[in-house]
Amino acid sequence: MIQSAKKSGGARPGAGRKKGSSIYGETTKAIRVPESIIPELKTLLETRKKLAQQVPDLFSTLLFPANHPSSIKLPLFTGKVAAGFPSPADDYIEKTLDLNDLLIQKPAATFFVRAEGESMLDAGIHPNDILVVDRSIEPIPGKIVICALNGELTVKRLTNTDGKITLAAENPAYSDITIHEDIDMVIWGVVTSVIHAV
Repeated sequence: MIQSAKKSGGARPGAGRKKGSSIYGETTKAIRVPESIIPELKTLLETRKKLAQQVPDLFSTLLFPANHPSSIKLPLFTGKVAAGFPSPADDYIEKTLDLNDLLIQKPAATFFVRAEGESMLDAGIHPNDILVVDRSIEPIPGKIVICALNGELTVKRLTNTDGKITLAAENPAYSDITIHEDIDMVIWGVVTSVIHAV
């Protein structure tokens, strides 16, 4: 009597890793990457994991982006804030406002940098202010720009007088910087907003 061979292979009920059981707490997906960058990716992920363990509130968004919504809408009141006595009649919400929509026009081209020094005080930029910088905006004269001068970052107003490119300070106590061929300058982007704590 000839017996048929037992069927093997295929999916088995209950086999495999359960959904959401990875270190990320969600379903993962395999991707194809060049072999040459695998060590760099592993190092990056390991570094993010360590940072998230050391400072969870600050770095958890890097390791677990799904836990942090990209859009947070907060109430926007219609009445403007006056220095005098407030009017109760204006105390109602017109709509909600997402600061991402207000401050960031092109997310892929935007980054943040913290200001240092007092050379731009008259432009409303104070030490430790956070600057919103857009790399997609053309750095034309009159714009406040973030640029690297011989490898060091600075924020100044870009000016062009008689064909001379100058990085102008907004504080009379500081000198302007005239760009010449001996200075290596790379403009990183244009400052669009300043986040200033009071």
